[in-house]
Amino acid sequence: MAHQQVLAPVMEEIEEESAEAIGYAKAANVSGDIGQLSVGRLMWRRFLRNRLAVAGGIVLIILYTIIIFADFFAPYEHTISNEDFVTRPPQLPRIIDSEGNFHRPFVYGTTTVLDMENLIYIHEDDTEQIYPIRFFVHGRPYKLLGLFPTDIHFFGVDEPGTIFLLGTERNGRDMVSRIIYGGRVSMTVGLIGVALTIVFGSVLGTASGYFGGIVDTVMQRVIELLMSFPSIALWAAFAAALPSNVSNITRFFLISIILSLIGWTGLARQVRAKVLSYREMDFASAAKAAGASHWRIILVHMLPNALSHIIVVATLAIPGMILAETALSFLGLGILPPAVSWGTLLKDAQTVAVVIKFPWLMLPGLFVIIAVLSFNFIGDGIRDAADPFSI
Repeated sequence: MAHQQVLAPVMEEIEEESAEAIGYAKAANVSGDIGQLSVGRLMWRRFLRNRLAVAGGIVLIILYTIIIFADFFAPYEHTISNEDFVTRPPQLPRIIDSEGNFHRPFVYGTTTVLDMENLIYIHEDDTEQIYPIRFFVHGRPYKLLGLFPTDIHFFGVDEPGTIFLLGTERNGRDMVSRIIYGGRVSMTVGLIGVALTIVFGSVLGTASGYFGGIVDTVMQRVIELLMSFPSIALWAAFAAALPSNVSNITRFFLISIILSLIGWTGLARQVRAKVLSYREMDFASAAKAAGASHWRIILVHMLPNALSHIIVVATLAIPGMILAETALSFLGLGILPPAVSWGTLLKDAQTVAVVIKFPWLMLPGLFVIIAVLSFNFIGDGIRDAADPFSI
């Protein structure tokens, strides 16, 4: 009886703490038993709590949807010049005309005069010509996704009207269409480059950390040598060595390979550090004791444990690839005309005088900023979601 009297308060306190813990668990668990949530679902919930990461994901989904269906969203052919609309300023959509009357969204026609003093064409809105903006209009024929012939475009105006929402460049080509098609190159070269970077960086970094010894020493000295060179100079040297007579598609993939050959070093070092810690853990020792081969230990035990870190690093590396391609194309060493990327579009705005006269030529740079920030937000969100100590 004495023992029961002594233990009674302790048991009551334990029961109260257990009930409180169960209450917290039920309050925190929205969809069911916490024990049933996988690591992937927990990471997904943490990611969704990061509003900037979610916003970045939405922006990237929109951008990739537009560039995948570029033929549908682009109102004009991006390679055809139009001498009548050289450096035409953006046509702003309107709903109220010059007399104060309401209309469905429309754009004005264009009146063009030659400025004899500066020898440039001046384009002004002709308020007597009103062209309503229409959606799902018929235009130039194309093959959707390269498979389905059609001539439907997302928006346009009736001829002889034009709709240059972001203006035109020095050859009279529509900036909206060129930015959309340029995004195909600039935003996919990053994905391909990072895919190759993951292969090189993860495999070589894992081998370096796992085997150690002379293998680790040689790989680390090679990595240090590559990282000691200025990135832009090394990229430019490799790009300048490419044959000038290769096709644009071949040049695109060669540029992707060049970017990945230099970009894998940072990932390899970080994966090596992870593998060095995993190599001494119990699961690795147990696999060795069970007779598992080196490649089985690497592929089954090492790489899967470092996978979340690899995904985070890869996501944060994509913006660097986009900026590198933009820089190379801007310098004339990347994608060459008639192919187009955001870097080649920015070449038209190299001088201060051009930017002052035609500021809309800088708009491709805005899309580079938007894409890079979106990828950075997503990378930060994935990193926080993969961190077991994040709140």
